[in-house]
Amino acid sequence: MKKTLNYIRKIYNDSDGFIPLHAPVFLGNEKKYLNECIDSTFVSSVGKFVNQFEQMTSEYVGSKYAIAAANGTAALQIALILAGVKNGDEVVTQALTFVATANAIKHSQANPIFVDVDRDTLGMSPERLKDWLQENAVINSKGEAINKTSKKKISAIVPMHTFGLPCRINEIVDIANEYRIPVVEDSAESLGSFVNAKHTGTFGLLGVFSYNGNKTITTGGGGMIVTDNEELAKRAKHITTTAKIPHPFEYDHDEIGYNYRLTNLAAAMGVAQMENLNQIIENKRKTASLYINYFVETANHFFQEQNGSKSNYWLNSISFSEPSQRDDFLKFSNDNGIMTRPIWKLMNKLEMFKKCQCGDLSNSEWLEARVVNLPSSYNKFL
Repeated sequence: MKKTLNYIRKIYNDSDGFIPLHAPVFLGNEKKYLNECIDSTFVSSVGKFVNQFEQMTSEYVGSKYAIAAANGTAALQIALILAGVKNGDEVVTQALTFVATANAIKHSQANPIFVDVDRDTLGMSPERLKDWLQENAVINSKGEAINKTSKKKISAIVPMHTFGLPCRINEIVDIANEYRIPVVEDSAESLGSFVNAKHTGTFGLLGVFSYNGNKTITTGGGGMIVTDNEELAKRAKHITTTAKIPHPFEYDHDEIGYNYRLTNLAAAMGVAQMENLNQIIENKRKTASLYINYFVETANHFFQEQNGSKSNYWLNSISFSEPSQRDDFLKFSNDNGIMTRPIWKLMNKLEMFKKCQCGDLSNSEWLEARVVNLPSSYNKFL
């Protein structure tokens, strides 16, 4: 353990200070654009930086449209509503995910169903997804996927690209199409990750990204919905802006809306961050390469991108052979000023989701007990 901590300190050129898990980095025009935003007095959800941030994002990920939202959870909630999820419906997602994924499903008035992940990608397993659907789903006369047990409509499938590692999204989309279920990608952690040169978040009907303070780039908070569907894009902007009908002075609203638009202040930071995204990704991939070279000589498994995919390596992660080894490492590293974290508790083990239907979660349970995130910040010494 001590050897590993010494290596982490060597990577970050810090012999005795605190090393965070993932700190934000500001390399360019953040202060300039924020000051410009303040001087313009357009600091809320109207302003040039919101539009510019959306345009830069759509160009980078290769989607036709991008709609900025207040945060990633709000973006996912709206994306699910746009995909057709309604009160009482069910949404299939993975048990090994951050709680925001499952929360967004509940915010959209649906109930999550949890399936397993693959051990190598940490993302939804196509095989386990297909197994669950074959056993539990049937297509009714309307062409809808229905859960044979609950009799509820299965309205969406939400895979996540965990820690920036792309899951087997092409296979997942193929299975979803077979059952006529739209895919909404939780790409919150994977800005800068690709599968065969196609960006994560653009394989399904919609995808979402997060710009929380600990993400690859940040707006201090914030999210983004991406899609190629013009009608859905227009509705996304409409309902995230309180569903207000455009008018010079009158207030008229045509449906229940949400005050979920990103502020111009946050977008100003996002524009500055996007200007340096390629540099940030290249830097993080160099850090990942250093970890890969080190852990190949140890008993720990380092999680790498799969053939045909490119990861942003948002959070670098390793696994231990036994849970006790993980626990010892977590205590030792944090006691010695190096921030490490376990992977999340499985969603079906959280009190509010304990009654949700689940598939075989053996891979998720194995990973839950063994995976640790390592410091993954932008490294100014590389």
